Amino acid sequence: MTALPPTTDRKLGLVIDLDTCVGCHACVVACKGWNTENYGAPLSDQDAYGGAPSGTFLNRVHSYEVRPTTGTAKLVHFPKSCLHCDDAPCVTVCPTGASYKRSADGIVLVNEDACIGCGLCAWACPYGAREMDADAGVMKKCTLCVDRIYNENLPEVDREPACVRTCPAGARHFGDFADPDSNVSRLTEERGGFDLMPELGTKPVNKYLPPRERDRSEDIDILAPYLEPVTEDANGFLGWLERTLSKLPGGR
Repeated sequence: MTALPPTTDRKLGLVIDLDTCVGCHACVVACKGWNTENYGAPLSDQDAYGGAPSGTFLNRVHSYEVRPTTGTAKLVHFPKSCLHCDDAPCVTVCPTGASYKRSADGIVLVNEDACIGCGLCAWACPYGAREMDADAGVMKKCTLCVDRIYNENLPEVDREPACVRTCPAGARHFGDFADPDSNVSRLTEERGGFDLMPELGTKPVNKYLPPRERDRSEDIDILAPYLEPVTEDANGFLGWLERTLSKLPGGR
């Protein structure tokens, strides 16, 4: 079995804002594209244009309708990938040492040359973050785009995970949780960031920010925008049109 490092120099991970995520799946597409077309290990697809397509994805977005005890129902989009846990059961269960956690930055990776595709790590992961690549016969998972964040061939602005770089809503944030002054540490503190299923004791590095409370339907007057004029004295084209029409016979 593989041993976990007692400590890590850094704790790189993601903060995902469930209040901001719009469920557009841009992060899913960016992850698939980068890991298939660029430096990462290719993520295969089977029968992509057939009647029963399937494939390997390292990042997925699930959508849930939530009806709170107070207020209106809402749709919550929930992105999910590897959480790079401090106490990662996928690492300690691996019989070949293929799954391991780096002491330098806390990222959990898979050495595909040593992976035998037994699937024990997938059974051990409580978050469903491991996927078997049907073509390669090995387990694959989110790498936090380790081939991007340390890649000196890329502009510095691009040295972050592809999902973070591409998110149009700014719902994904990347940084070092070991630094209390980092952006991810501050966001977690200020917005009440939480662990996914903390009762399992896996100590996930990635955090989620809860959705904010929405306006109640009874507090919203849908006619409000139409009750008051935008301006009492129109200028520009609308002002000219108003003055012209008022001069016509029957005009006001």
